[in-house]
Amino acid sequence: MNSKTSFCIRKIMDNTPQTEQRSNKKLHAIYLTIIFILLGLSGLLFFKFREVQTLAHNQDVTIKQVVVERNDVKSDLEDLQKQYAALETSDATLSKELEEKKALIAQLLVDAEKHKNDAGYIAKLKRETQTLREIMKGYIRTIDSLNILNGKLIDEKKTLQTTLDDEKVKSEKIEGDKNALKKRIDQASLLTTLNAKAVGISTRNGGKKESETSKAKKVDKIRVTFDVAENKLTQAGPKVFFIRVMTPDGKELTKSEDQDHLFSFNGSTGFYAAKKTIDYNNQPMSVLVSCPKAREEDEFLPGKYIIEINMEGTTIGSTVMTLE
Repeated sequence: MNSKTSFCIRKIMDNTPQTEQRSNKKLHAIYLTIIFILLGLSGLLFFKFREVQTLAHNQDVTIKQVVVERNDVKSDLEDLQKQYAALETSDATLSKELEEKKALIAQLLVDAEKHKNDAGYIAKLKRETQTLREIMKGYIRTIDSLNILNGKLIDEKKTLQTTLDDEKVKSEKIEGDKNALKKRIDQASLLTTLNAKAVGISTRNGGKKESETSKAKKVDKIRVTFDVAENKLTQAGPKVFFIRVMTPDGKELTKSEDQDHLFSFNGSTGFYAAKKTIDYNNQPMSVLVSCPKAREEDEFLPGKYIIEINMEGTTIGSTVMTLE
């Protein structure tokens, strides 16, 4: 080997460690770069993971808050529903408004369940619930005022009714006293009969000649006589007397059982045997009334006859007669 070749070989040998050293530095630089890149990516991924985790946590918290608020709103609505149901009033307009609010609350409860995860809608329901509660407070004040007013009106009505009842009692008493006085006056103004007498009369010569008889077969009519006493309280003028005759067989003697012969007495009605009108002038006077047979061919029965004298619906005298 010559000296030149040896020199070249030594130079190559001298440069080999430097080359390897430079290669190692490049590798170290690459490794560090990769490591830095990986660390950066890891940091970025960790940051993104934390961001997603925070977002998920926030969403979970939001959902839970929405559920809590939904439950609170629902609970408030149910409580409000009970409170509205407890409100009662007799005012028609107010009652109609209460029914409308009750229907609205029922619909809001349905909406709360339907939109249970909608935070915006739940917030809206919460506001409407608060509004309904404020409205309810107004209703309560109004109903309380109406109840107080109604209570006063009821008390006033009771007082007025008591006063009216008292006045009615007084009025009825006055009316009763008035009627009693009128009755006494009416009774006092009734004519009084005296010496009432009834006898059987037999007629002959076509009725021109009359005689008293107690024989039933001979009697053609009954003659009733009585005296009318003086009475200054009654009004002077025409007075009508109705003679009622009860025959021995319990029947009423009358010309005809029709409306023309019907009259009232002592709260009852009956048929009269005869009637007579006199012109009374408040002075004593005598009255004679004849009671004929119903038909010419009829005969009077033997037995006791009861004769009543009636005037203005009242029996004012009576007598009896017996035929053989």
